[in-house]
Amino acid sequence: MKSKYILPLFLLFQIIILKILPYFSDYIEGFYSNNLFVRISRFSRTLLGKIPFSVGDCIYAVLILSAIIWFWKIRKTWRTDWKDHILTILGKISIFYFFFHLLWAFNYYREPLFAKMEIKREYTDADLLAFTKRLIAKTNEIQYEITKNDSSKIVFPYSQEESFKMILNGYNNLAKKHPYFKYEILSVKKSLFSMPLTYMGFGGYLNPFTNEAQINDLLPMYTFPQTTAHEMAHQIGYASENECNFIGTLASLNNDNPYYQYAGYSFTLRYCLGIWKYKNEKIFNQLKKTVHIGILKNYQESDDFFKKYDTFIDEGFHFLYDNFLKSNNQKDGMDSYSKFIDLIINYYKTRPL
Repeated sequence: MKSKYILPLFLLFQIIILKILPYFSDYIEGFYSNNLFVRISRFSRTLLGKIPFSVGDCIYAVLILSAIIWFWKIRKTWRTDWKDHILTILGKISIFYFFFHLLWAFNYYREPLFAKMEIKREYTDADLLAFTKRLIAKTNEIQYEITKNDSSKIVFPYSQEESFKMILNGYNNLAKKHPYFKYEILSVKKSLFSMPLTYMGFGGYLNPFTNEAQINDLLPMYTFPQTTAHEMAHQIGYASENECNFIGTLASLNNDNPYYQYAGYSFTLRYCLGIWKYKNEKIFNQLKKTVHIGILKNYQESDDFFKKYDTFIDEGFHFLYDNFLKSNNQKDGMDSYSKFIDLIINYYKTRPL
């Protein structure tokens, strides 16, 4: 067999294996997520964590530039040598795909968190309504505790660098209750691609090759802790977006600092209100009247921010990312972000909020 066919065939082999992996989530959980990945991620964060800029973003920039140069060089031979060029592209994708899964993405196939924590997935409208009312009361309480005025929005008083370090408090407290959420060795960076991320409609992302959490540093600051806590959940081996929303929220709510608690409560409340707006607008309007004006001002701050960058670009990238998630064992795609409400309602059913 000619060597040029080896890597493309290896890509096909990988795709077949990934179709089988969902049936072996226990094995992935034990051998990979709780063993091999822990060592890989610890090494990556130790190596890169103290570097003040995003190494992963720099690598991506070099790769994108290299790809543009390569396509420019082959532009005249594309028609005559198209088969060889396609095999070359498939070969590079095969290598990328292999390291993507080895270094992080096998976590897509681990045991679901609802099974690991023995949390029910279903809830009734009555459960949702009771939880939303509890959440409104708690969010109002935190907002008033900070501002002493129910009409004032929260203004985050810490720098982004301070925020990264202070989020560890929430993870440390959370790990005392659930040791598998332990986070060690901080490696969170402001993304060099914050402007493109904003146009794409994303608050951050995890670089699976360097295990750096990349945060969009243009975001409204009151949302910064929750966005960071979400990406940190990816770093400790949770790939599902709904699970990372859930873990990030727990980390925020378990933080000793009220600003971080507010980030978690207001984030969760916005999702609950959004569900009610879709399900029953009358109930939504009744609930909204009980939310402090200051909280609604923060929500408006986020809306105004993303409206400034609202173009067809974010819709295109959301479509691509939706299909990316579905191809990686997340059948709900982009809708999976909101599925964390299933987990959090049932988690707090027997616990104080």
